[in-house]
Amino acid sequence: MSFRLLFRSLTVVLFLLCTVNPLRAQDDVSLPAIPFKLHWDNKPVKFSQSPASLTIVAGKETDMFRDPNVTYNTDNAPKLLFTPDSNFVFSTGIRHSFTSKWDGGAIVIIEDSLNWIKFCFEKDYTGARRVVSVVTKDISDDCNSVAISGDLVYYKVAKASNVITLYYSLDNKKWFLVRHLQFNNKKDLKIGFLAQSPTGKQCTVQFSAIKYEAKKIKDPYVGE
Repeated sequence: MSFRLLFRSLTVVLFLLCTVNPLRAQDDVSLPAIPFKLHWDNKPVKFSQSPASLTIVAGKETDMFRDPNVTYNTDNAPKLLFTPDSNFVFSTGIRHSFTSKWDGGAIVIIEDSLNWIKFCFEKDYTGARRVVSVVTKDISDDCNSVAISGDLVYYKVAKASNVITLYYSLDNKKWFLVRHLQFNNKKDLKIGFLAQSPTGKQCTVQFSAIKYEAKKIKDPYVGE
């Protein structure tokens, strides 16, 4: 092999290494409030972050739902996930513009494609801005809770052994219990952030006041 050919080959290899590594780095996201690396499951249209918040833009017809009628099963919504401790408390503010039906931002807890929880701030079928929880054990349920007048609500998820509790708050101080259930996962869980736009062109969701603690709550009615 001539020196010129060898040099050209080495140049190509170095170019590939320099272009591949940054792309891999982009798959991992660090947030000051979370002591673990986060990764994407279904990448968003856009993503941005600041020290205090992150924004995820979901594209057209993105959702995560397994219809009880088994006519609509999809999991293409962008999710930014991490593997938590065995017991934890995780909270964030969720805000978006509620443009199209079922636009939403959520905290998700995932064992696998058939076992997961989506705790969503969603534009419901009536046009209301609603706290919605979906628990999927092969098939999804769809539990519509309180309607919210504004475009911002705070969500908290607590895991204590095999029990998961969901809360919402209007001020990030006083928490109201939405759901309290057993979730007997056999695999490691992943949790994180989701944005969706099942019927729209896109949905921009801002997550703020992000907080994570590795602890086991003692009282599910106050979440502490």
